[in-house]
Amino acid sequence: MSNHLFDAFRSRMPAPGRLLMETDDGRSLTYGDMLARSAQLAHALLQMDVAPGDRVAVQVEKSPEMVLLYLACLRAGAVFLPLNTAYTLAELGYFFGDAAPRVIVCDPARSADIRGMVEPSGAVVVTLDRSGQGSLADQASRQSSEFHDVERGADDLAAILYTSGTTGRSKGAMLSHENLASNARVLLEQWRFSRDDVLIHALPIFHTHGLFVATNVTLMAGASMLFEQKFDASRIVSLLPRATALMGVPTFYTRLLQQDGLDREAAKNIRLFVSGSAPLLAETHNAWRERTGHAILERYGMTETNMNTSNPYEGERRAGTVGFPLPGVSLRIADPDSGKPLALGEVGMIEVKGPNVFGGYWRMPEKTKAEFRADGFFITGDLGMIDADGYVHIVGRGKDLIISGGYNVYPKELESEIDALDGVLESAVIGLAHPDFGEGVTAVVVRSPASRISAAEILDAVTGRMAKYKHPKRVIFVDDLPRNTMGKVQKNLLRDSYKDLYVSNKAG
Repeated sequence: MSNHLFDAFRSRMPAPGRLLMETDDGRSLTYGDMLARSAQLAHALLQMDVAPGDRVAVQVEKSPEMVLLYLACLRAGAVFLPLNTAYTLAELGYFFGDAAPRVIVCDPARSADIRGMVEPSGAVVVTLDRSGQGSLADQASRQSSEFHDVERGADDLAAILYTSGTTGRSKGAMLSHENLASNARVLLEQWRFSRDDVLIHALPIFHTHGLFVATNVTLMAGASMLFEQKFDASRIVSLLPRATALMGVPTFYTRLLQQDGLDREAAKNIRLFVSGSAPLLAETHNAWRERTGHAILERYGMTETNMNTSNPYEGERRAGTVGFPLPGVSLRIADPDSGKPLALGEVGMIEVKGPNVFGGYWRMPEKTKAEFRADGFFITGDLGMIDADGYVHIVGRGKDLIISGGYNVYPKELESEIDALDGVLESAVIGLAHPDFGEGVTAVVVRSPASRISAAEILDAVTGRMAKYKHPKRVIFVDDLPRNTMGKVQKNLLRDSYKDLYVSNKAG
């Protein structure tokens, strides 16, 4: 019986005793362990009446068991729905209502609140903590370690990842088995991964980068991971001699550059450093090459498409670019309004098409239709250009998305929270260049007449309502916001006015 994505992993799997991952607390998991324990979890899902296509929502701390649960969902035919661990209960309510999960896996500390929230829906709530313990683990431990995988084809859903838009309403990107399998196969070949590789995995796994790039590529290669619960720069430097690859966001590299132990000797065993999820500054690229002798490989992807482009493994990794379209991916620069393809060197909308591109947004047919051209190209919302040598450059975003520390922050969502406060007339949230986070979330606020609301009061108000990474790093008060003749706030003027806010004050 065929299970498209898991079969792709299984076909390249090494001997059962080969190490899959080693954790920072000394636990280890072999490929044989993975097969047995994902089978037990798959049985547990079926006992909870999970049927093919049912959603399993997961908000738990990073652990080997979360990876096993992802694989169990594939094997059971379920749709894996990872959720950022920073989401508040208020934020979770929307995702549960929209996705209608059959099962919700959460941290034990949140289980009572979540049960109360979803009780009318009949969703089953089970627990899993960062050490891999909880009611789900207890139930799985009593199950067989053999499992007949549920049949799933290339076009069947494997996962839903939520990504927001400028309206602030989150959209569930539907990713098929072949979306994920095709991208992992291509990256495996382009980045030369093999069973001999050892990847330092310090990324979160509720996100495309940590789950569908780092983990899927490792599984597809039959390689091993040093599986870190969180990023710790000094520890990463100490692990470099044991590894062959590191995948990270720009913040990883800026913080590693602050470590005295980072030098050519420390990095001599590494064959590949990859960066993504946010723009890597050319100065970081150059400083890294100077310190380690390695050129960071920057690539470009998004939740809806996985990876679209990559700088070459062999050849010039050009700073400030994201390389070339991956094999099988068609990429063009088009006029944002008409969709007419533009010439080399012209700036326009990046549009992509290929087996990696998602099937649409969950329960949003009209939104899905609006995001695709008639010929099947997906409109990314990113502005870019292709130079004379074929390298793709990201020059901005057609939408006001902010990427801070590798995480997406959607201004409208934060503006709605701030504008609802007594003492606030209106606000505009922008992203400004930040030496550590790539972009710093910044709130520009107009007070109501006679109001004396402070920056601290605004920050206190959003704490508990929104994930910490969405919080403004600065609040700037102004008399009014710049507007065009149509009354639209000109965020580009605000970004220009405050562009050096964090660059000149690196403590920002």
